[in-house]
Order: sequence, then structure tokens, then C-alpha cells
Amino acid sequence: MTECYPTMKIPTNPPSLDELLLETSVNREGIQRYLRILASGQVDSEPDGKYRHWDILRHLQPPDGLTAQEWWFAVKVARRQLGKPIPLRDREGNAFSYCMTDTAQGMLHEIDKQAGGAIKGTDQVTDPRTRDSYLIKSLFEEAITSSQLEGASTTHDVAKEMLRKGLSPRDRSEQMIYNNYQAMEFIRRLGPVELTPKIVFELHRILTERALDDATAAGRLRRSDENIHVIDEVGRALHIPPAAAELPKRVAAMCEFANTIHGKPFLHPVVRSIFLHFWLAYDHPFVDGNGRTARALFYWSMARHGYWLCEFISISRVIKRAPSRYSRAFLYTETDGNDLTYFLLNQLRTTLQAVEGLHEYLARKAAQLQATGQMITSSRYLNAMLNHRQLALVSHATKNPGFVYSIDSHKRSHNVSYQTARKDLLELARVGLLTQETAGSSGRGRKAFAFLAPPDLEARLTSLPTATRRHAT
Repeated sequence: MTECYPTMKIPTNPPSLDELLLETSVNREGIQRYLRILASGQVDSEPDGKYRHWDILRHLQPPDGLTAQEWWFAVKVARRQLGKPIPLRDREGNAFSYCMTDTAQGMLHEIDKQAGGAIKGTDQVTDPRTRDSYLIKSLFEEAITSSQLEGASTTHDVAKEMLRKGLSPRDRSEQMIYNNYQAMEFIRRLGPVELTPKIVFELHRILTERALDDATAAGRLRRSDENIHVIDEVGRALHIPPAAAELPKRVAAMCEFANTIHGKPFLHPVVRSIFLHFWLAYDHPFVDGNGRTARALFYWSMARHGYWLCEFISISRVIKRAPSRYSRAFLYTETDGNDLTYFLLNQLRTTLQAVEGLHEYLARKAAQLQATGQMITSSRYLNAMLNHRQLALVSHATKNPGFVYSIDSHKRSHNVSYQTARKDLLELARVGLLTQETAGSSGRGRKAFAFLAPPDLEARLTSLPTATRRHAT
């Protein structure tokens, strides 16, 4: 069985230190030259601040007097001096290791500042009245883009509407997205529990239910007759995972690694979360859905270590912008002696971009709400009547003329009761800020209503009466 990924350039395998030394073993002058390069200190693990793979570095101009091979030799020695192993082993039993470079430490510091548990955060995601709205948006975003990375073809708008209205999936792509949303909710409900193989299997079952050719493969390890090869579109092997017979012990080892908090040597919790992501993806323990499961485990690990703001970000959205970088980070790691630094740096950038993107989004939303607020400041009526949910809906409606809202979608978007959602929308329709239409039966013996954003909403806002009334709840 195979998993197919888009065609991409497979990086050239770097020469190993042993190979480079062997080339000079008959040449005393060559050995002395290597020693002088190391003693000079002119080469470190990140030339020009970048952790380059041999496939890139060999095309660059080396420092004065060095060949490309000599430059690579010096870089690899510097990296080996920084290298630290983790418990993960490859199919041949070789260890994976990583370097805590200056670049990595700088990004970890930024993530600690912007997403850590000690940060108070922005008002929108800490205010209990508005928190759920932003959380649900982020869950929608991750569910959609993580599934699209694995082949779901449903458009973003259609998928969002399905989740927002609670509609049943119509095809496999929509089922994948629906499952991913349920899996993210499952992760949230878990809380700071220890990871077990049972939890991993249940997470995978939720992610793949009704979305596999073989329904029995949901929530179980792949069998020996189901060995997965990851290939590209032209049939070249990108990754061959460990044998199925090894998976039970490997999953158990992965859970032990995930649960370690105060181990020695110290491993930064964000680094541990990223390596957990890599570990499951490398082992590929399931017939399908490995990428989605790996990314979900990253979220579980970040939340367990107190990075609360990561509930509100979508790493898959960032990965989807440049999926080849994500795939290449895996390939660089495997082709360069199991050096996890490539994957670590890529995912640190991804996480940091997702966090920064959240802050930018919150700033835009705050500006939009402020603009809408300024528009209604002159109306004592609106100022007295609108609650924060209605204000958010009106702000959205001013930018989306003709958009259709329902009681169920408003209920889901703000995590409130049906009656509260109904009251919000009926009040907005009563004052003319929404247009109410009958949409048929809800299936529960009552009429279902649709509420439309009128095209002249801004004009309606400015022409509202000025009488004051008690604030809606």
C-alpha cells in the first residue's frame, strides 16, 4: 500500500564525516587542513544564520580557501558538537538527534513570550464572553486545512458552512473535515492527561471514521500485510516506515516520550511537542490519517505544557501555504543522518507564524469592531440594545451583504443555548439589522428561519431610532 504526495525534488544525500575523512586518510596534508579549518573557528553550525542541508550548501560559495566538501565537513563537526539524541530510532536502529541552535533558541523565546501560560493575552481570547467565538473559529480553520493537506477537496467556504450549521457530511472530503473538527474537540476535552496508546488509537478512530476504504482500519495499527510506502506522483519512494511488527513497542515508547516532563537532559516542551509530531509521522503506524493524527498530538502536547494560546492557532493553515517546505523538512532529516534540526526549525517557524497570524487577526477584528462601534455610537438605541454577540454578527454582516445566519449557526458560533441564539437574531431582525425569512421545517415540529444580512445594512445602522432600552443579555 502507498501514500502519494506531490512530486518534489529529492535532496542529494550529503557525504558523511567518515566518507570525508576516508578521502583524506591517505593524504596527510588533507588531514592537517581539516584540523586547521576546525581550529580557525570560521565555520559554525549555521553559516550566515541558516541551517542549510548539503543539497543547498554545495551550490554556495564557501569561505575563502575552502572547498565545498571541506566547508561541509567543518559545519557537520560543529553540529555534532551541539548534537543531542532523543529516544526515537529509525528502521535500522540508528538514533535521531538535534542541535539547539541560536536560531532555534530565538524562536523558542518568542513562542514562550507570545503563547505561554504566563501571558495574559489579548482581551478577545481571555474575555469569557468572546473567547468561545475565537476558539471555534480556530477549530474550524485547523479542521479544514489539516484535512486539505491530506487530500480533502472541499472548498474552505463550503466546509466552514457545513461546520457552522452542523450539516451532515456529503462525501469523503467533508467527512474528513468533520472528523478533524471532532478530533480537535476530543483533544480539548482530554485536558492534561498522560498519553496512552489507547488515546492515540481513539484519536485516530475519530479522525478516520467513515473516511477509509477499509472501515476496520480506523483506530488500529496497520498490519504486516498493510506496509505503507510514502511515494511521490512519479512513484519515487520518499519514506519507508518501520515494519508493522515493531509498532506496538514504538507507540508505547512514543507515549513515554510524550509524557516525560522533567527528564534529563532537559528538553524544551515546545521541542518535545514538535518531535512528538515527527515521531508519529515517521512511524506511520496507521493505514491512513497519520499526518492529521501527528498534528493533533502536537496540539495536545502544547496544551498539556501550558501553551494555552495554541488552542487558537492553526499550524495546518501555515503549512498549506508552502507544503513543500513541510515535506522537505522530513526529507532533509532522513537524508542527513537523522538530524531532526531541519524539522525542528521548520515547525518552530510554522508555530511562530501561526501565533503571529492570530495576533494580526485579533488586531483586525478589534479594528472592525471598533469601526462598527463608532458607527453605532450616535445611536443610543443600538448602544443600549446590542450585546457582544450581536455586535460581532453586525460587524460581520456589514462586510458580507446577503450572508445567511441561522439560529443553529449562531448558537454554534458563540457556544450559547438555542433560546439565547434565537433571542439575539429575532431582536436584530426586529430592529431591521437582519432580514428574517422562513427556511422550512427544522425537523422538530417547528419552523426554521433564515436571517439575511441586508445589502444596505450600514444605511440602516445610521437611521435607527434614538430611544434607549435595557441592554439585551
